[in-house]
Amino acid sequence: MIGRLNGTLLEKTPPLVLIDCNGVGYECEVPMSTFYNLPAVGEKVVMLTHFVVREDAQLLYGFGSHQERATFRQLLKVNGIGAKSALSILSGLSIDELVQAVALQETTMLTRVPGVGKKTAERLLLELKDKFTIDGIAAMSSNQPKSASSDVLNALLALGYNEREALVAVKQLPSDVMVADGIRQALKLLSKA
Repeated sequence: MIGRLNGTLLEKTPPLVLIDCNGVGYECEVPMSTFYNLPAVGEKVVMLTHFVVREDAQLLYGFGSHQERATFRQLLKVNGIGAKSALSILSGLSIDELVQAVALQETTMLTRVPGVGKKTAERLLLELKDKFTIDGIAAMSSNQPKSASSDVLNALLALGYNEREALVAVKQLPSDVMVADGIRQALKLLSKA
């Protein structure tokens, strides 16, 4: 199985990229979130991959981070979601937006993605509810720094608030809030509700 490519970026035509690895060119389909973060053509690139072998094709999907690849693989486990749909979801929503949509059970965020209708969105929310939590996705990416909002969310959950209430309160906090102030402000917001 091909798990990682390290080479020179030869071509970029959304959603395909061509990477030269010691004389062998690998064509990968990538989500737009990865595509926008790629270096210029001719520069070195490292891409994590997911290799799919089907009866009629061998396909390689590329990702810029472990978190993106793990999310893609989790989406593939959902009944009725194939690789194209998973790429479309990752292109249309950030991972944080996807986690938030699942945590708050919001179908409207998911139906904004081309190719995802109301029934598909409901299936995604149902099947990812227990597997796709804020902590689970944060744990997938151990190399990213933990944000204050994540600490505030964990504190609210430890205090007995449910995930939906805590997420709504954290969403209303300023992005640069310190943990202690964030907890105080979130508790004030929750006491008004």
